Amino acid sequence: MSVDSEAESVRVLEGRIQKLAYGIFGVRNAEVAWLDGQLGLRRFARITLPGHLPATAVARVDTPEDPRGRPAGVPPEPPLEPIRALLEGAGLPVPRRYGADEEIEFLEDVGTTTLTDAVAGATPAERRVLYEAACDLIPALQRVRDPGNVEAFRRRLDAPLIAYKAALFSEWSLAARGQAVRPSEIAVVRDAFARVASLCAEAPQRLAHRDFQSANLHVQGSARSGDVHLRIIDLQGAFLAPPEYDLVCLLRDSYVELSSSEIREQLARIRPSLPDACEADETRHRFDLLTLVRKGKDHARFLYAASERGDTRFLRYVPHTVRNLRAAAHACAERDPAFADLADLVDELPETACAR
Repeated sequence: MSVDSEAESVRVLEGRIQKLAYGIFGVRNAEVAWLDGQLGLRRFARITLPGHLPATAVARVDTPEDPRGRPAGVPPEPPLEPIRALLEGAGLPVPRRYGADEEIEFLEDVGTTTLTDAVAGATPAERRVLYEAACDLIPALQRVRDPGNVEAFRRRLDAPLIAYKAALFSEWSLAARGQAVRPSEIAVVRDAFARVASLCAEAPQRLAHRDFQSANLHVQGSARSGDVHLRIIDLQGAFLAPPEYDLVCLLRDSYVELSSSEIREQLARIRPSLPDACEADETRHRFDLLTLVRKGKDHARFLYAASERGDTRFLRYVPHTVRNLRAAAHACAERDPAFADLADLVDELPETACAR
């Protein structure tokens, strides 16, 4: 699309947003300010509503999904409703919904401070408060039950999805070593990820946000005073997964590097509160197994976005993501020799922000 046609498309979309704002709020000529996106293609804008309460809202604009972001034959992510309404009814701190048309939804503006932002200048004590508040949301989310009409409970972290993550890792991450990827190395990744899938299939399956990382948690209140409230966004990808999945997304987040002691502390604190609380050793092992598939996918997607889309914003998170992968791979190999070859491959990944 040319620059002129792209600009015209944006103007048309902004006109639709303003028309919808008038229909929902009765406000004419609402100001539209586009927000930076994440790795997905969905777009967001902050809408200023002069003389109205709320004074702002967020427009969530769906766009056609890139089918390369999911396994072949798997349908796209479901819409935001009814999972948002279900979580709101269960008392989870999700944004309110004001209204929508066929493509645009108006949601509550939960502010500009993400957990990523909040921890950047936090003291160790404040950081602990923030992460305790975030971890405390996970047991509540896992207690939510299917009312019978929510697609999230028909979606799960299963063997085909994990095999897809293995393929991404083989194609993009192994190539980052600067050498040709051998079929035997692809087989190592495939077999190790298949073993993760087999072991995790035996675990309890609970509702998971699926992307419960610092960029999707917005902070309201003050960690200094201990009066912290978190708001959860980006809900539509929810699925069933082992109880540790959202904890991996949060505590081995690519955007915030936690020390091993912080991770151990938060895992030990929250484990007894999980609906399917098991022995600490089992929790930690599944936590490491799930880190392999989650961080392996993230690493590959960062490189893919830079190479295929020219989006290099996420390359700065590559070094920390590699460190997460190494920690998990070595922990898994110490417990299960079947992961030793994968740990060797992960050791060869460069801690540099480069894409092929």
